[in-house]
Amino acid sequence: MTTTTVEPTPKKARRSTGSVEQYSPVTGMRWWREVGWRHVVAIVAILLCLFPFVYLVSASLNPGGTLTGSNVLFRTISVENFEELLGTQYTTWFANSLLISTVVAIGTVLMAAAAAYAFSRFRFKGRHGSLTALLLFQMFPQTLAFVAIFLLLLTIGKVFPALGLNSQLGIILVYLGGALGVNAFLMYGFFNTIPRELDEAAKIDGATHAQIFWTIILRLVTPILAVVGLLSFISTYGEYLLASVVLGKVESYTVALGLYSWAADERTAKWGVFAAGAVLAAIPVIALFFALQKYIVGGLTAGSVKG
Repeated sequence: MTTTTVEPTPKKARRSTGSVEQYSPVTGMRWWREVGWRHVVAIVAILLCLFPFVYLVSASLNPGGTLTGSNVLFRTISVENFEELLGTQYTTWFANSLLISTVVAIGTVLMAAAAAYAFSRFRFKGRHGSLTALLLFQMFPQTLAFVAIFLLLLTIGKVFPALGLNSQLGIILVYLGGALGVNAFLMYGFFNTIPRELDEAAKIDGATHAQIFWTIILRLVTPILAVVGLLSFISTYGEYLLASVVLGKVESYTVALGLYSWAADERTAKWGVFAAGAVLAAIPVIALFFALQKYIVGGLTAGSVKG
């Protein structure tokens, strides 16, 4: 007496071609339930994100100088606002922002990478406590120390004017003072994914910790370096509160400070010139994002594999 066994029907239709199994594509309502709705959500999200920028571009090309006159997109197109913009101190503010943001981004990457390497590779007393303390300190933003930062730079400026108020070096040091915690913790998780066997092999060949760090580890953690540098650049580039406390002279303004000074009084604000300045200010961020795009996903996710 023979018995037959019935194999369960697979969820997806399969067909075998030689030794390779091919799955038939999902179509119809099933495609909408599993995949199609995601495309709809993605398209809606993209449109919501693009509309403010498109409206800003339209306002920058409107010579009328008002935002209410730009309700009809691209009704009039002119470069008068950009020509007027170039005749102001905007170029100086733009250069200040690029310089400060670039130096802060590089300094943040180097500081956080060095701290993360130490926490990941060295074993010392208080290692876990120090790492946790760095993260907890970030719960208190620098904005809570406005008065202390102002008085500190005011006092230092009497001895070293280059480090005092209205100096680019002073605002750079203020930004770097609060840039270590979260970034070091983020890099620490990524550094832990790098096998220690690489360090041991390099030590056998006579490499020092500095040589291992600069020539081996940093090349393997390029994605997280790019992510931290990008986030640091963007946050510094658009920062306003601390810059308004430290930078008081018009010639030392950043783009954020300069644009705010134009829009502070809504009765006399030149909204067309403001919009033109905002459009030009977005170019470095967009360009940097596209340049580092291939590292972003890997840099944000790989550190979560091993903590």
